[in-house]
Amino acid sequence: MPERMTQVDQVRTIVAPSLEAMGYEVVRVLMTGGEHRPQLQIMAERIDRRGMTVEDCAEISRAVSAILDVEDPIKTAYTLEVSSPGIDRPLTRPVDYERFLGHEARLETRVPVDGRKRFRGVLAGIEGETVLLRSEEIGEEPVRLPFAEIQRAKLLLTDALIDAAAAEVEQAEAAAAAAQPDTQDA
Repeated sequence: MPERMTQVDQVRTIVAPSLEAMGYEVVRVLMTGGEHRPQLQIMAERIDRRGMTVEDCAEISRAVSAILDVEDPIKTAYTLEVSSPGIDRPLTRPVDYERFLGHEARLETRVPVDGRKRFRGVLAGIEGETVLLRSEEIGEEPVRLPFAEIQRAKLLLTDALIDAAAAEVEQAEAAAAAAQPDTQDA
């Protein structure tokens, strides 16, 4: 018997293809606020890794609103919030752990791993469905955290992360500028 999709999974499945066609990746879909004031959060980033702007968020908001009005996966009134992940972003997909290899993160698991649920350290890789985290307080060998058991994970704001984020955006902006046809007259 197939597992029933959660409302959040339904929303992600409905909006992700359209956002990808627009040049965005869904980082996280989250429903908060309970029954009285539900809030749907769509966190997205540009596929080309250029910096997100307020206009990008507004464009996503308009598109998601239109899609969800038609598909209607949420039967009650809710508030839609669209945001970018920011520099000290959540890590929600296996690709995030590869992309931010070598950066510091804080992770929390659903069940204890090696007797604990909270971890802080440097992302040391991903092997299959297992995230590797290196931490002085844990020992020389990285702790192995099953991806499916990670409840929350977030990068920690460090100078190295700020520098890496700035370099990634700068590189993406340069690539976008290089791809533009030269419009100046010679």
